[in-house]
Amino acid sequence: MNEAELIEVALDHISSKFPKECKCCGKCYESFVDFARHTTYVGDPISYDAEEGDWKPLNPIGTIGMANCSCGSTLAISTDGMDLATLWKVMHWVRGESKRRGISGGELLIELRTKIDSRVLQAGRERPEGRAECPLGNTDPTEAL
Repeated sequence: MNEAELIEVALDHISSKFPKECKCCGKCYESFVDFARHTTYVGDPISYDAEEGDWKPLNPIGTIGMANCSCGSTLAISTDGMDLATLWKVMHWVRGESKRRGISGGELLIELRTKIDSRVLQAGRERPEGRAECPLGNTDPTEAL
């Protein structure tokens, strides 16, 4: 796996998490593009497995990035549901690449998040055809009130 392949894997996985609805205000993020444009990151992404030194977890805790909805509620995007073999390839690449660059895995995840966001916003990746709408179908947070 190289960086370009990892970014594609991440884009595909993250895009599969949409639509995503804020449980607090009901705002529906129809796609990863919508989410990237209308949320604000909270802290840095973290791989809990890597933090524990487990680079090939059988029962992964996962990697999580958090962002605030416009209402202030925190939403999470994670590796939950990623195929285990794919997750191991990603973690192997992150471990090797962070060592090669002389930076922490966390620093590399920050760089990758920036590149992934740039790609998704440039490509305008929308919700895959046939995906369901948000449960309540809300796109305006005031509609949930």
